[in-house]
Amino acid sequence: MTTRSGATLLARLGFAARGIVYCLVGWFAIDAALRGGKVGDNQGAIASLADEPFGEWILAVMAAGLAGYALWRLAEAITDPEAQGTTAKGAFKRAGHAISGIAHVILAWTAAKLAVHARTAGGRVGGEESTRDWTAWLLDQPMGRVLVALVAAGLIGAALQQAKKAWDCSFARELGRDTPVPGHVCTIGRIGYGARGLVFALIALFFVSAAWAADADEAGGMAHALATLQSQTGGQFLLTATGLGFVAFGIYSFVEARWRRISVDLPA
Repeated sequence: MTTRSGATLLARLGFAARGIVYCLVGWFAIDAALRGGKVGDNQGAIASLADEPFGEWILAVMAAGLAGYALWRLAEAITDPEAQGTTAKGAFKRAGHAISGIAHVILAWTAAKLAVHARTAGGRVGGEESTRDWTAWLLDQPMGRVLVALVAAGLIGAALQQAKKAWDCSFARELGRDTPVPGHVCTIGRIGYGARGLVFALIALFFVSAAWAADADEAGGMAHALATLQSQTGGQFLLTATGLGFVAFGIYSFVEARWRRISVDLPA
């Protein structure tokens, strides 16, 4: 197996790993909505696997897959295989690939650490504390509020992109099939992308607030967004619907793992 084909296989494994993570986060959200308790995020979902039989092996496979997915996203940002170019739109899309790659590097590292310490990890740890830590670091830099505002702008762009995909089912063009994508697959993807768009928009608002107040405690990630939905009037319904949306996105990730057109173009 060549290095390129091996990296492509790992990227497909990464889609499957992402599917597992979103199904778990969705299930935790539904459970919290119906029975009360705290919601989790993607890092917490990965940590929950440490308590399962053969948890360290599952986490090791998850780490490899998420690392492969991160490699693919970073390669897309660097080598520009889709010829996005240096236009504003192209640069924005490549920046999105880079951010996604970095985020999945963090998830892969989380899974790898837990794989080594699976027997002593346990519980649902999350990324809220680390989110506020690096937000505080950004605020301490020159023009720190501007930097945090740029993060918020990137998240708003990501939320709009998710919403667009949910509206027009454009994500179906990424599947490597010669026949039209079945309607139910498109529906599942739309529900999933819609849920992600909602959560990304809430996270963006947290960062807008953090930039405005110059206070890292105002920032928050996925768990904070889900907890915010839970606290609203009709929160049980909102959280259940979002959890089902995340499960749908996880299922669509499994579809992508099998049928998406993927080729990791490694930098020379």
